[in-house]
Amino acid sequence: MKYDLENINARFGIGSQKWQEMKNNPLVDEKVIPFSVADMEFKLAPEITEGLKKFIDDNILGYAGTNKKYRENVCKWQQKHHDFTVDEKWLVETHSVVNAFFTAVKAFTQKGDGVMLFTPVYYPMYKAIEINQRKLVEIPLINNGMTYDIDWDLFTKKAKAIDTKMLILCSPHNPCGRIWTREELTKISEICLANDILVVADEIHADLIMPGFKHVSYGTISKEALEHSIICTAPSKTFNLAGMQLSNVFIANENYRNLFKAEQATDADFACSILSYEACRLAYEYGEEWLTEVINIIDTNKKTIMDFMQEYFPQVKITQLQATYLLWLDFRAFNLTNEELEMRNRQKACLYFDEGYIFGKAGSGFERWNLACPTKYIYWALERLYQAYKEFAVK
Repeated sequence: MKYDLENINARFGIGSQKWQEMKNNPLVDEKVIPFSVADMEFKLAPEITEGLKKFIDDNILGYAGTNKKYRENVCKWQQKHHDFTVDEKWLVETHSVVNAFFTAVKAFTQKGDGVMLFTPVYYPMYKAIEINQRKLVEIPLINNGMTYDIDWDLFTKKAKAIDTKMLILCSPHNPCGRIWTREELTKISEICLANDILVVADEIHADLIMPGFKHVSYGTISKEALEHSIICTAPSKTFNLAGMQLSNVFIANENYRNLFKAEQATDADFACSILSYEACRLAYEYGEEWLTEVINIIDTNKKTIMDFMQEYFPQVKITQLQATYLLWLDFRAFNLTNEELEMRNRQKACLYFDEGYIFGKAGSGFERWNLACPTKYIYWALERLYQAYKEFAVK
């Protein structure tokens, strides 16, 4: 292994909410890390950190816009990894993908308009609808035990409503870890095009694909789908750069792009920082080898948990992880309330997950486990989990 992906830096006292919430538990020791908020516990790729140090040594950290090398590397990454051929002029930068879909909701819908979500889903998407006084059009996914599928009849019906104007598509899906196939995305595009519905595709997890699977960018489905969509990408999940606050949004339709930028301009300050641009460039130009090693560890962590659960707690159903580093576990067989489940995890097992209910009603009784950490922490966590739930163990 070329990179140090076995050691971590504890993040107490530096403003990490993910770490600070453990402080009130006296049982937390050096073997306890949080598995909640979706950033990684791996050290950054040295190509990024060393590159930023050099950049700081050589440059003034003033106001900034994009530059040619940055734009070229953003576009090359999409082409190489997702077969998505993009034009530099389509590129619009935002502080985050969350910022991007908030902006899209405001730019392309009116108060009272319907915005569709496949649920359970990433919780800020609900907030983008609620805060902006739009109407949630919920399409609950069908839980088939190992994976989730789209309820096509319900989706088709809801899409036909005259006030339904947008679909925010989480692709790959968070928290289910599902990759939508080309056939599924084609069907989504046909339904949305037929009903004049704009698709805002959140593809922030598109680079975190498990072995044997492949992400399909919504922008590659058809020319018509591309012209009636907004594709949101970022280096933040891929390279653990969320704090840099930069996302790359592709808007091929010039009219949509102008409307999006006009809505951006209503914010007091929507510009990204000079360091965020450079971090993104470095990641896309030099970070591929680091990412490969990280994905291999995430896959190992997934298999470790699945083998453990199959042996001791087969009642806990685990959704097949096709993408993301977020494992979706169903604890409902234990017949615990959400509050009992959360307290048992935190107080008895020192396990800090993202609680399933925050992703919507269908997440009740589930836990989302962040796998982006050295494998030894997974083993330590499983030891604590066994002690907390041993009355449910089959052996």
